[in-house]
Amino acid sequence: MSSILLSINPEHVNNIILGIKKYEYRTRVAKKDIEKIIVYCTSPTMKVLAEVEIIDIIQGDPEEVWNMTKGFSGITKDFFDDYFKNRKKAYAYKLGKVLEYKEPKELSDFGVKFAPQSFVYV
Repeated sequence: MSSILLSINPEHVNNIILGIKKYEYRTRVAKKDIEKIIVYCTSPTMKVLAEVEIIDIIQGDPEEVWNMTKGFSGITKDFFDDYFKNRKKAYAYKLGKVLEYKEPKELSDFGVKFAPQSFVYV
């Protein structure tokens, strides 16, 4: 099993850590089987703050995915609709246990030089 490192904005990172956001939405997913997401918090933090277990990957047309996940989306329907605008397929990583690092880490600690636009395997 592999892990992926995702760039996520600070508001969403905070909601993941607090357990408010239990789904991470993506327009594409990893081809390899992955067991966890390494969470890189984007600007202004620019640190790796946590890792999160992946329980499942939900996929379908955007409306179907929203209806299955909206209770713990951590985002508004407008934000979701804008993110998946003109997309026929939506993906949601169902998040499990969150391990927040005591000390934030650098991307280089994971062998990564630049924050990924989508994701990178680690």
